[in-house]
Amino acid sequence: MSTSAHPSAGAISPQTTANAENAANALNAESTVTDRLVEANARYAADFTDPGMDARPVLRVAVVACMDARLDLHAALGLELGDCHTVRNAGGVVTDDVIRSLTISQRALGTRSVMLVHHTGCGLESLTEDFRHEIEDEVGQRPAWAVEAFRDVDQDVRQSMQRVRTSPFLLHTDDVRGFVFDVTTGLLREIDPIGTNSPA
Repeated sequence: MSTSAHPSAGAISPQTTANAENAANALNAESTVTDRLVEANARYAADFTDPGMDARPVLRVAVVACMDARLDLHAALGLELGDCHTVRNAGGVVTDDVIRSLTISQRALGTRSVMLVHHTGCGLESLTEDFRHEIEDEVGQRPAWAVEAFRDVDQDVRQSMQRVRTSPFLLHTDDVRGFVFDVTTGLLREIDPIGTNSPA
């Protein structure tokens, strides 16, 4: 006696697969960048092993740098996880909050050296303090913070070095060095605090 062939209960039809793919694509189209980063973290955590590190940076150095997306500091400086503290903001300028972070870095977590990294083609070179007034015109309130815009990146590095070296809150100011990172070559150029650039 012949029996009619029909799909097994566990089989998935091509139409079902297509519907699932369409639903996934629709979900992806609606997802945000943050959703993508959270998904990436889940993949990262799946293979993550606790390195068992102390919170104190191995090299006892704090690096202050611009937030520019072109700066891959760990790769550019040959750093590994746990080597340093990294403090980043727009322009890599030394603000009161950077001093706060450096003070905690030195006094609570044992760092001794400070490396300042600005870069070529920084967005702050095209801004002025008028930026704050434009925001005030838009929202009705002027920001309390300064833009910290600058025209001369070398001079701004010198100013940042001076702010670190003269801070009364920092314990270690003898090893403070400043650099400009060239975003087209990947090379650092050291800035002499007196005003003459050192050889690259």
